[in-house]
Amino acid sequence: MQLDALFSLAALAAFLVGSSKGGLPAVGMLAVPVLSLSMSPVLAAGLLLPIFVVSDVAGLWLYRRDYSAANVRILVPAGIAGVLVGWLTASWVSDRAITLLIALVGLGFCLNLWLRKNRDAPALPPQRVKGWFWGTVAGFTSFISHAGAPPFQVYMLPQQLPKAEFAGTATIVFAVINAAKIIPYQNLRPYSAEGLSYAAALVPFALAGAVAGAYLTRRVPQRWFYLLVQVSLFGVSLKLLVDVVMG
Repeated sequence: MQLDALFSLAALAAFLVGSSKGGLPAVGMLAVPVLSLSMSPVLAAGLLLPIFVVSDVAGLWLYRRDYSAANVRILVPAGIAGVLVGWLTASWVSDRAITLLIALVGLGFCLNLWLRKNRDAPALPPQRVKGWFWGTVAGFTSFISHAGAPPFQVYMLPQQLPKAEFAGTATIVFAVINAAKIIPYQNLRPYSAEGLSYAAALVPFALAGAVAGAYLTRRVPQRWFYLLVQVSLFGVSLKLLVDVVMG
């Protein structure tokens, strides 16, 4: 693939990452598949981590007043634990198996939500045990392939939080998870000066995505926002399942 085409895909991936930090749910999960069109998924995940970290800073500023403190207290330590598990098992766990797990969890959750008879269930409060479980899974799958959104959403969606609070909580949780991934990634796949320079060239696209994501999030009605979350989760999960079956 020519350099211009490669950079175009990388810029699109960076924009998607930034958009997810701006509040558009599950969009960031599309970044690795997009970049995988031109390089291996492992290389793509490594290249995008600095973009995730820089985008996290923008997201934290955009949602500095909007988040669920109760969920943050539960999910942050759980997410860090998940990163640790991913680091310790990186050489044993198959990327294919993890991708399949993520896909099945996301599809199962959406289908259950859409097909159940009682769709107007009351909002659930934060739950420590469920939060620890899904937070750990989110940290683990985020470490493996930057795919922590489905487990996070499985736990968070039933709470029916205001959309800005939902987005802000996601931003904080994944900012900490991504920061926790820096040392393990450097240990497993050391960064070169050339790779970091390439990532730096993508930062403006990520920041533009963060601003665009925040703009759209704050202007989309809450009902449509959560429908977007669900449809995005279903679409990404279906794409992951197809990747496993066809891979």
